Amino acid sequence: MTEPSAPMYNRVALIGLGLIASSMFWAMKRAGVAGEVTGYARSDATRQTARDIGLCDRVCDTAAEACEGADLVVLCVPVGAMGDVAAEIRPVLAPGATVSDVGSVKRAVIEAVGPHIPEGVHFIPAHPLAGTEQSGPTSGFAELFDNRWNLIVPVPGSDEAAIERLERFWQALGANTERMDADHHDLVLAVTSHTPHLIAYTMVGVADDLRRVTDSEVIKYSAAGFRDFTRIAASDPTMWRDVFLTNKDATLEILGRFTEELFALQRAIRMGDGDHLHEYFTHTRAIRRGIIEAGQDTDAPDFGRKPKRDA
Repeated sequence: MTEPSAPMYNRVALIGLGLIASSMFWAMKRAGVAGEVTGYARSDATRQTARDIGLCDRVCDTAAEACEGADLVVLCVPVGAMGDVAAEIRPVLAPGATVSDVGSVKRAVIEAVGPHIPEGVHFIPAHPLAGTEQSGPTSGFAELFDNRWNLIVPVPGSDEAAIERLERFWQALGANTERMDADHHDLVLAVTSHTPHLIAYTMVGVADDLRRVTDSEVIKYSAAGFRDFTRIAASDPTMWRDVFLTNKDATLEILGRFTEELFALQRAIRMGDGDHLHEYFTHTRAIRRGIIEAGQDTDAPDFGRKPKRDA
């Protein structure tokens, strides 16, 4: 993690005050990289909660007010809302400012936000690969990004100095950074995040159907595997609705490949092909070990994630 330093941005505006934005605020305060942090959330209740817990130096009642005078604006709203927010804040974006985001889909964000970025303002999409199943302004904590990857996805013609400044900013928040093309990003995330979430939602839905037959035994006797599915499936429904609608091509491609793999395993079980099952499970276990060895997870029962931050 980069050592605390002088402010990299005089004013950072966080639009949307959920898990990622709140964690960014606490990480910025820990690192001392922002002179002032303003925030905005659409809900009156969310804005009041943010004020009550000291989230952001100033919580504003409109997105435009929060962005006025900011040299870094980070869109932390669901992907489906980013275009409308960009249109709203366009008149107040200062020349030389950077607009970024934290969405888990990049091509759709570029297409929705890009047309609203004025000349002289830098648009540099990004995606921190960090999170928990918690949401809302009280869910954030400064350590969320430590040793996690943040994928920086510059658009054609992006200013190199602005990109490097944003990379240093995220590194100061604890993240590792790497640049990636938008379409490749969306395919990679379809494999590593989007399809697994869809499978988790589906498995929990299947179990819910079974629960009606077994008089709640599925819930009562949940083993670790099913609990892991429910943790993933507890993620914000609005965010994931938008993810699947905006990254549908890549997700459907990977879901098709998953279905093929599932059919092969189904056949192996039906035919009693233990060698195939053992070889397959050995290979996939090695992938899990590689993730742990790379420092992207732990073998702790709680996945090494911190509990919800106390308000």
